[in-house]
Amino acid sequence: MGAGVSGLAAADSQFKTGLNDVPEGCISSIYMYLDPPEICKLARLNKAFRRASLADFVWETKLPSNYRYLVKEVLRRSPASLSKKETFARLCRPIRFGGGTKEVWLDKNSGKLCLSVSAKALKITGIDDRRYWNQIPTEESRFETVAYLQQIWWFEVVGELEFEFPPGSYSVFFRLHLGKPSRRFGRRVCNVDQVHGWNMKPVRFQLSTSTGQKASSECCLYEPGNWVHYHAGDFVVDDSVSPTKIKFSMMQIDCTHTKGGLCVDSVLIYPSEFRQMRFK
Repeated sequence: MGAGVSGLAAADSQFKTGLNDVPEGCISSIYMYLDPPEICKLARLNKAFRRASLADFVWETKLPSNYRYLVKEVLRRSPASLSKKETFARLCRPIRFGGGTKEVWLDKNSGKLCLSVSAKALKITGIDDRRYWNQIPTEESRFETVAYLQQIWWFEVVGELEFEFPPGSYSVFFRLHLGKPSRRFGRRVCNVDQVHGWNMKPVRFQLSTSTGQKASSECCLYEPGNWVHYHAGDFVVDDSVSPTKIKFSMMQIDCTHTKGGLCVDSVLIYPSEFRQMRFK
């Protein structure tokens, strides 16, 4: 009896399986339905899960359809020189281009494309006249400096960008701040003495694309002391074969009063689905 039971136990142990017995092909197939952070977590389980996480066909599904364009034009590399996982990892880090005045990166959770255009890449009325504008350094900008308006009558900021976007819907935001931020004794302070004129007339935001799409909106600037993302409009890309040219602007050209005390940091272009999550 004892020998029989021990024999059954030995036979049963021969049929026990664990994570090490799961075929790499099955693991890779599962990875295709997971987000990149989830893949990276599972890759720590054992060698089989780690090897499966390196498969090119897994990471190609996480990359945007224009990733070859990004690798060639932004990373300045040949797409064939990088594995798909390495391509994803590199594109998730903000990459400067356009003389250091623009950045592009992939959202690490979704693989969606994001762009930022600094104030230095924008055409700003009177920007070269120190009576009106100054470039001030700040750690609160990804570009290390912002354009600060002291006072002006005619306020206009215009930007253009030509880029090969993957198909999808995108939203354009101006990142602005009323007041001059700085640090004193290690603490953030904000000087709002020069803030004036923005509650008298609304600022008009406009957006147009080379495919004929247009959008516009108006609002008064608000929340002194805080960075605010002002929505300029949305556009849709149906075809990623050719670059899309977009033009965006903000203006307040009522010359009956002056306005000042404004920091212009950048223009952000995000997938439209991020709008509710990040810019409520």
